[in-house]
Amino acid sequence: MGVVTFERKITTSITPARIFKVLVLEADDAIPKILPQVVKSVEILEGDGGPGTIKKTNFAEGSESKFIKTKIEVMDKDNLTHCYSVIGGDQWNDVLEKISYETIVVAAPDGGSIIKTSSKYYPKENYEIIQDQVKAGAQKALEFFKAVEAYLLANPDAFN
Repeated sequence: MGVVTFERKITTSITPARIFKVLVLEADDAIPKILPQVVKSVEILEGDGGPGTIKKTNFAEGSESKFIKTKIEVMDKDNLTHCYSVIGGDQWNDVLEKISYETIVVAAPDGGSIIKTSSKYYPKENYEIIQDQVKAGAQKALEFFKAVEAYLLANPDAFN
């Protein structure tokens, strides 16, 4: 079937610098604090946090997956762009080569942000990606973002 791409735009009243800081620059510490029921911890396996860095995200007890491994491809703080790939995990190694994500945060006219995301799913040979699975994953990602957004709105002094 080949590569499957999913794109989305999310708007928020949170400023671009603040949302990028939480979702990218300080995510390894911020996300386990904000969503401990989802993410237990993030650890760097190789690298210094910039491009080429490989991380392991450990999920909370009861999650469908225990962990994933990611590799940072691009980290552009000036243009609020972040690209990374999921390169391993305990659930999908048999069906996917990788999933690549690109996130770009731009200013919205109202002072908030528009978060543009693109995800590309690369299946292993002889495996067909089911669109409903991609949509279900995208819905989980949106719920994850909405929980982070709610935390930031409820805690205006956090991550400034």
